[in-house]
Amino acid sequence: MQALGLARAAIIAAALCVVRSSAVAGQGQPAASRAPDVATLRKTVAALAKQSRGQLGAGVELLETRERVVMGEQHHPMQSVYKLPIAMAVLDRVDHKALDLDTVVNVPPAMFVSPGQHSPLRDRNPNGTRVTVRELLRLNTAESDGTACDVLLGLIGGPAGATAYLRRIGVREMVVATTEQVIGRDQRAQYKSWATPTGALTLLRVVYERRALSDSSTALLTRFLVETTRGNARLRGEVPAGTVVAHKPGSSGTLKGLTAATNDIGIMTLPDGRHLAVAVFLTDSKADDATRDKVIAGVGRAAWETWVAATVRPTAVPTRSP
Repeated sequence: MQALGLARAAIIAAALCVVRSSAVAGQGQPAASRAPDVATLRKTVAALAKQSRGQLGAGVELLETRERVVMGEQHHPMQSVYKLPIAMAVLDRVDHKALDLDTVVNVPPAMFVSPGQHSPLRDRNPNGTRVTVRELLRLNTAESDGTACDVLLGLIGGPAGATAYLRRIGVREMVVATTEQVIGRDQRAQYKSWATPTGALTLLRVVYERRALSDSSTALLTRFLVETTRGNARLRGEVPAGTVVAHKPGSSGTLKGLTAATNDIGIMTLPDGRHLAVAVFLTDSKADDATRDKVIAGVGRAAWETWVAATVRPTAVPTRSP
């Protein structure tokens, strides 16, 4: 079973492989491309921003060419999006032999997040439990477990350790400032952990280029991002079935009709094998759940269609008789 899991992780990570000389289409011939219709993409996102009834920030980048479009650069509360850099900081310690994936960590009830916060780990183990670092990473990243997130934060020096890691890998416009427990006690605290679309795109580029983590850690992280059980109506919601999307959503609760954060960031694999980083943050929205998800799905679909349309499939050249 472990061998199958590793093989699957390797296959998923290959979908984000950086070592490509060109995308391939048709009968083994490289696909050409024309300039993406960025003007139409911007108009689409602007229309979705009106539907969102909040502050919409979005960023899109074709990772192979660095073509980038960013709309809305305010500071957006990340909510569970910050679990991605936290997971990366933990895996960095694994790579440097400061942690081991198989190390068992004690999780007492005192470390549980509030009842209203998402935590399968707490719900399954009301009296506390012991969990490996590997399982904590899976819970944090694939299931967006708040308790697992706080336990991992404790292994890397808390929020300050996570932010220091972000600076070390070159991500400036992203801050981890608090724990899940603190957010559970004070909803205003969630605004302290913020990102801009540019900061999120920079983080996704680091993941894609494997500049920060080993191949094995990247494979494990990517596997969890592809297998996430949360927020799948967002970036995955309106792209073609079967599209590989490695993503990390984030959501707040709704208080008096206002939802502080509805987010999703991730990497889509296009039909020709290229990779599109997409980051969408919706802040302080008065729209309902379905509308907010649909807005993010709409941005994802518009980004996907923009760069797919910019790919020119080569035509077969007839063989000339001697």
